[in-house]
Amino acid sequence: MGLLDDFSRFLETRLEEFLRAHPQLELQALEEQLREQEEDTLRLVADLQRQEQQLQAQILETAQEIQRWHIRIEKAKQARPDLVEPAQQREAALLRHGNQLWGQMQGAKQRQQQAQNLLRQIQERRQQVKAKAAELETARAAAKAQTEVNWATRGWNEAYSQTRRDQTDPLEEQFRRLELEEEMAAMKQQMGR
Repeated sequence: MGLLDDFSRFLETRLEEFLRAHPQLELQALEEQLREQEEDTLRLVADLQRQEQQLQAQILETAQEIQRWHIRIEKAKQARPDLVEPAQQREAALLRHGNQLWGQMQGAKQRQQQAQNLLRQIQERRQQVKAKAAELETARAAAKAQTEVNWATRGWNEAYSQTRRDQTDPLEEQFRRLELEEEMAAMKQQMGR
């Protein structure tokens, strides 16, 4: 496993270096990660909403059951005193269950609020990353356009002077050598005749 771990760390390091060298790709990767987190958080919010609705339904059902047993207690007090205590115990158990459900619903609401806050933070961060990527792309396009303008106008805008014709101009030197070689070849041809 050591070799596999070393190789994995090596790949992660190379990936990090590559992404640092190419910030637009790093921003794309970050934006993709944020998009996935946003989708996961949306699913979590939806799950918590469903859970809250289910708990509300269970609380309502339990409340109706408590009400039914409360009526039964009153009936038992009048007709069957031996059923009063078991009915009261059932009502108390239902009340405890209802309190548990209420606590679960409050917890689901809190988690839902936290998930909503997280979702807003993720969406804000994603917008920031998109803006940074657009800014980087604009800067890159401007730099490319400027480079193209520089290459296109460099020769046009440079003033030609006689001082550039001296030996320090490498292009001038290369053409002088070419012209000299052509002249020597022509002389050799004339002498050979």
